[in-house]
Amino acid sequence: MNDITLARSLAAELIATEAKYGAKNYKPLDVVLTRGEGVHVWDVDGNRYLDCLSAYSAVNQGHCHPKILEAMVAQASRLTLTSRAFRNDQLAPFYEELCALTNSHKALPMNSGAEAVESAIKVARKWGYEVKGVPEGRAEIIVASENFHGRTVAIVGFSTDPASRGGFGPFPPGFKVVPFGDADALEQAITPDTVAFLVEPIQGEAGVIIPPAGYLKRARELCTRHNVILILDEIQTGLGRTGKMLAEEHEEIEADLTLIGKALSGGFYPVSAVLSNSEVMGVLHPGEHGSTFGGNPLACAVARAALRVLVEEGMVENAARVGARLLASLQAVRTAAVKDVRGRGLMLAVELFPDAGGARRVCEALQARGLLAKETHDHTIRIAPPLILTEAQSDWIADQFDAVLP
Repeated sequence: MNDITLARSLAAELIATEAKYGAKNYKPLDVVLTRGEGVHVWDVDGNRYLDCLSAYSAVNQGHCHPKILEAMVAQASRLTLTSRAFRNDQLAPFYEELCALTNSHKALPMNSGAEAVESAIKVARKWGYEVKGVPEGRAEIIVASENFHGRTVAIVGFSTDPASRGGFGPFPPGFKVVPFGDADALEQAITPDTVAFLVEPIQGEAGVIIPPAGYLKRARELCTRHNVILILDEIQTGLGRTGKMLAEEHEEIEADLTLIGKALSGGFYPVSAVLSNSEVMGVLHPGEHGSTFGGNPLACAVARAALRVLVEEGMVENAARVGARLLASLQAVRTAAVKDVRGRGLMLAVELFPDAGGARRVCEALQARGLLAKETHDHTIRIAPPLILTEAQSDWIADQFDAVLP
């Protein structure tokens, strides 16, 4: 048996073992990856692929960035975890650098994106009771239809995706859903009990849905006028993905609470954060909220390096420049199968007509040509390569779509 046959046997064996022992909560492409570097990953068969998902934007800096790896190894050899019962020498500089970079007053470190969302919900409700004066138990948070903010019970409870919420109730009350991108509906939904509006600047999981121009600016104005906290979930859109450090910058606004995660560690470690002004975050006091791993020294050291390379290596500006080129190239692909091509920075999507045979088939054809992308909602292909993508690589991506689209 030759090396190629052995490798393929290993891939099949690993897929079979995963199917036997693992919960079936994902439907991945049948590729078994073993190594990554920059924009590329390799499977156990030795095939190289250009990664156009970036672990749902967690690997903005590219796979295994050497400077982040160096920081992780160095910190892991010194101190990894203390809990927040004691202080560590990485937390303070992490706070300072993160707040300076994002123009924030305060930061609350957590681990996963869903934890950041849950933290923001708690902070917003507490602010509503203690500062705004909403009667206890009546705080209400407005969210957008087709939202995706995580998988906890509270979060899926205000999802409008039947697959996300079906069979998981009963759900906590206190949420109201309005159409995404409709500022008039938002205004009509606000009541004296409204404490926050939680929204993604661009809806990623829904298929890279970009709201109308001026929507976020008007949402900011409405929240200010009615004394409502504006919470922007930038876990996917933040840290350079859309060609700005934060997507809110496209409309020159600032949220009261901004949620970041994923690329905050460059894919090395789960790190998330709630960014805030002093007034809102000031409602938290010792013992009211926390996390054993949140703000641990290893996480802080990794996040500091991940932020540093984003800035020093011009990744945000590169995302804007190369993303515009890739968007134009994809829009130039001539095919009757494509309903829409949209995006901002390197957060893009190709939406197919329902009768085009489905996005999964296209993703599998792209895989065969050395490109990894993933479908969402049956007919849309998300394209989110690492922010270090070159112009030549972006042209190659467009060529592969041109070759496989019917």
